Amino acid sequence: MVLPVTLVIAAACAVINIWLAVRLVRGRLKGKVMVGDGGDPAMLSGMRAHANFVEYAPIVLILMALIELARGPQVALWIIGAVFVVARIAHPLGMGRSAPNPLRAGGAMATWIVTLVLAGWALAIVLGGESTSSFTIAPVEAPRG
Repeated sequence: MVLPVTLVIAAACAVINIWLAVRLVRGRLKGKVMVGDGGDPAMLSGMRAHANFVEYAPIVLILMALIELARGPQVALWIIGAVFVVARIAHPLGMGRSAPNPLRAGGAMATWIVTLVLAGWALAIVLGGESTSSFTIAPVEAPRG
């Protein structure tokens, strides 16, 4: 299977994304707010939590996939992916509480650390010029005949 770690973390992110969307829909229905935040601080907080997730998840998943393709040390990627998932659950839970609080700050800090570690790791792969992955793309020959 290609990219098993990234696939699982991406699936977890999809579930988190739906969870954040459902929280917003419930708030919209309860407050009868169809567009924007309706001046409700809780709605604004939920919108920002969802947007923040959507801002970070794609780059983390892209970096994880490319690192997994280039290097494949799955244990480290599992740990980093798990930290990211926990951080992205903690952050929105903290967004609904008075600031500052450990869930929001910890979620944000862990997300930044994961992103920086993955970025550094990606650069190290490029600068190191080596790849230990067994996954290669072979050229496709045109059919003869």
